[in-house]
Amino acid sequence: MKKGKIGVQMMMLKGKVEELGVYETMRNINELGYHAVEVSQIPMTAENVSELKRASIDFDIKIAALSAALEPMLPGAPGETLTKDFDKIVSDCKALDCNFLRIGMLPLNIMGHKDKIMDFIEKAEMMAERLAEHGIELYYHTHHIEFAKYDGEYLLDIMKDNTSKLGFELDVHWIQRAGENPVEFVKKYEGRISLLHLKDYRVGQMDLSEVDFNDMAKFMQIFTNIIEFAEVGEGNLDMKAIIEAGLESGAQYFLVEQDNTYGRDPFECLKISADNLRRLGYADWF
Repeated sequence: MKKGKIGVQMMMLKGKVEELGVYETMRNINELGYHAVEVSQIPMTAENVSELKRASIDFDIKIAALSAALEPMLPGAPGETLTKDFDKIVSDCKALDCNFLRIGMLPLNIMGHKDKIMDFIEKAEMMAERLAEHGIELYYHTHHIEFAKYDGEYLLDIMKDNTSKLGFELDVHWIQRAGENPVEFVKKYEGRISLLHLKDYRVGQMDLSEVDFNDMAKFMQIFTNIIEFAEVGEGNLDMKAIIEAGLESGAQYFLVEQDNTYGRDPFECLKISADNLRRLGYADWF
């Protein structure tokens, strides 16, 4: 029977990496029972790459994907990019036996500009072709902004229809936030996904203790911003149906992610997600 591999999106552990280092963070991931990671927002210094490699061997953790910006997040911003650090990024992939690279987000200064975004996607497609020569696949991670409509069509669908090499790392929370059904939307991207972000969607509690009800603007700000990122199984998404749709559509890695843990220790959040996924019948995917 076909199955996927459940892992951790390490963006939510960047604070732990700063505090404990890469190796001890990976030890904790292993103790929670996860054996795959996507590395994101962790500086790819020589030391960190070497510690990722050592930990991946010692704890039998697959480096499922690395993150790479195509261009700086803002003009002149620091950080590695595929445009100027191509050889270094390919070398890191080879060192870590990793065949998937993912672009985490559009550059901030082009958001909302369809023509600039399509130029960016054209460059990403060319980069995907270049990376393919090294046995590496390139994916673009989606949020909700790609669901803006142009002439009645989602920007994300326009991106997909204008590319063939570039893959898409769909994030089911953001699909829900964009007003689409994650199960059905994942099916539409069959053959273009290998990485899927498992992130639940919760309506949080309203704290109105400090609100002066004469200030309706303040009330409305709280009222319209109570959607939360939830541990898998602690929100409103049909995770079992999402995972099955992902598997059918070609996803290999199902990566647990939570953008905000609301003061809870991220390792505790990852444990809750893991326990819930095991209860759903995915114990042998870890």
